[in-house]
This record gives sequence, structure tokens and C-alpha cells, in this order.
Amino acid sequence: MKIFAIKTTTGQERNVARLIASKVDMVHIPIKALLVPDALKGYVFIEADGPHLVEEAISGIRHVRSRIPGLIGFNEIERYIVRKPVMEDLNEDDVVEITGGPFKGMRAKITRLDKAKGEVTLELLEATFTLPITVHSDYVKLVEKAKA
Repeated sequence: MKIFAIKTTTGQERNVARLIASKVDMVHIPIKALLVPDALKGYVFIEADGPHLVEEAISGIRHVRSRIPGLIGFNEIERYIVRKPVMEDLNEDDVVEITGGPFKGMRAKITRLDKAKGEVTLELLEATFTLPITVHSDYVKLVEKAKA
């Protein structure tokens, strides 16, 4: 498995991947996989048999800055592929930000965790009165750990 890194304009990673995928389909370039990690801005990873195939795939594509010389080891990109469940990092009294739904962008304190259902019960910090809400753990992002 040979993995190559492509440097792109920040914020254009998905567009670059779509353009490369279209070109690969049209010209029949033997590219095996494309990876656009959310956590790493400005990079697209391409799995191919050689650098000449990557160069052919990226030539003429907008927002491609360069191909990073050399190969990327699988152990270097594995953390972007394997997603760790959010529940593992959360504890009661942690402060989180809600990332989806009607309370998006609001901060809250965790009052209860239901690991079996993957849900957290929150108390909104920015509300004028305490309102417990229950949301799926995918919709919260840890902001601050509870003080021990």
C-alpha cells in the first residue's frame, strides 16, 4: 500500500477530492483510494501504485498546491480513519458545546451519561433557568474537563 499526500488550499479539500475522483473516472487512472480527513486541514491523501499516477491525477486540478515528496505510512494516517467514540472522553460535570440541533453553539454541563444508549443529559449554561435536555453524544464536543 503506497499512500501519497497532496497539499491543497485550506477549506478546499473536499472539492479537490471530488475533482480528482472525476478525473480518475474519466481518464481511467488506477487510483485506489482518496482520504479527506476532517481533522487535518489542507491535505488530501491518495492511495496509488506510484507517484506518476498521483501526478497525472492532480495535474490541472484547481486548489492543488503540491504533492508532498515521499510516502506516508499507514500508521501516520490511521488516527484519521479510526474514529474514537465521543463517549469515552466524557464524564459528569464536563463542559461541552452542542454541535447540532436547536441548541447548536450553546455550552452545557453534563449531568448524566447513558453509555448504553450513547446519550448525554445536559444542563444548559447559557439558559436563564435550568433545563435538562438529552442529546446523542455525537452532537456534543468537549470544551472543558470537570475540575477534579
